Amino acid sequence: MKETLSFFKALSDETRLRILNLLTAGEVCVCHLTEALQIGQSKVSRHLSYLKHSGWVKDRREGLWVYYHLVPVKTRFLRKEMDALTSCFQEHPSFRQDIKTLRRILKKNNTCG
Repeated sequence: MKETLSFFKALSDETRLRILNLLTAGEVCVCHLTEALQIGQSKVSRHLSYLKHSGWVKDRREGLWVYYHLVPVKTRFLRKEMDALTSCFQEHPSFRQDIKTLRRILKKNNTCG
């Protein structure tokens, strides 16, 4: 039960929802998240840390850069909730715009640095 509560608690912030939305597109570097969201690196990193501790994301280091991706959910219940959340992302104009912005950034410059 504690894991489920933590999982849902992470959804109570707009920035974390926006980050989760962008991570539905696949693994993303922190530098691309900051550019897409127009938010400072420290704020993005703080929210990513929260998402990591609540079980939503994992990270991978490559040199100086840290890449984040969604963690596959472990239970059928949480999988259904993630599917519902993803559906909401696809229907909301601001989430769709964030994805378009990220794709434009990645197309322009897919590497960090």
